[in-house]
Amino acid sequence: MNGFLNLLKPPGMTSHDVVSAVRRVLQTKSVGHTGTLDPAAAGVLVLTVGEYTRLGQYLLEGDKAYRAEITLGLTTDSADVEGVVLAEDSAAGVTEEAVDAALVPLTGSVTMRPPAYSAVRVDGKRLYELARAGKQVEAPERTVEVSQLTKLGFAPGHRARVLVDVTCSKGTYIRSLAVMLGKSLGCGGHLSMLIRAAVGVHRLDEAVTFEELAQDPAGCLMTARQALPHLPEVLVGPAATEALRHGQAVPSNDNLPPGPVLVYNAPDALLCLAEVRAGTEVLLQPRKVFSQ
Repeated sequence: MNGFLNLLKPPGMTSHDVVSAVRRVLQTKSVGHTGTLDPAAAGVLVLTVGEYTRLGQYLLEGDKAYRAEITLGLTTDSADVEGVVLAEDSAAGVTEEAVDAALVPLTGSVTMRPPAYSAVRVDGKRLYELARAGKQVEAPERTVEVSQLTKLGFAPGHRARVLVDVTCSKGTYIRSLAVMLGKSLGCGGHLSMLIRAAVGVHRLDEAVTFEELAQDPAGCLMTARQALPHLPEVLVGPAATEALRHGQAVPSNDNLPPGPVLVYNAPDALLCLAEVRAGTEVLLQPRKVFSQ
């Protein structure tokens, strides 16, 4: 069984928990996820199944969309509700106008530092592993793109709350944005709610629940064509099929840009993922060949 799964992750499960549960439902060990979602968060988690686990990297490039609630006046070590409180301050003096102004520099190219409790590796170790061991190690800063940061609501008070929609590039930590907003407003802050609304073209309103997956496992899986619509496709004949299966590059008359391409040898039979090499002639170099 090969495919992709847009799963509605419930809060309270780690991404690893979700993978383990899906393995049990589908009765296969070949299940992977394409981007960690925090245990307290809910929403879209795209999984790969069977041989298509080898295509997971091609789902990681797309933008992600979130709905998030940021609570001001409270700072935690994990930057979310599950962490230990590090500092408390009143947010009663924060105005909606101040929030609007503080959100502006958090849009566009933003330099941030991943939270201490995150899956980022430093010297071969996950940050959350180091944090749980009592070792304080800062991750290197990174620059990400926040293409949209829209305030949906503001509730003033001692623990003021800000509701936002965020569209951002891979590698963006919404918890870090929450911390940066709280720091800018002078009262601290943490992420109090997070829903991932989309991963690339995969949206929350199309995500399936565990109950739906259990009822119709095969029907819930997406094909490579459905999961990776941004990749070009090419159809090859018998001779090219044999060559590609043996790792040999073959010429193509199709007008293809350099980069990855899905190669079919029948309308719905994915043969391989190939790399288009442009030179004196266009060549398809197989990178990941699938059994059929």
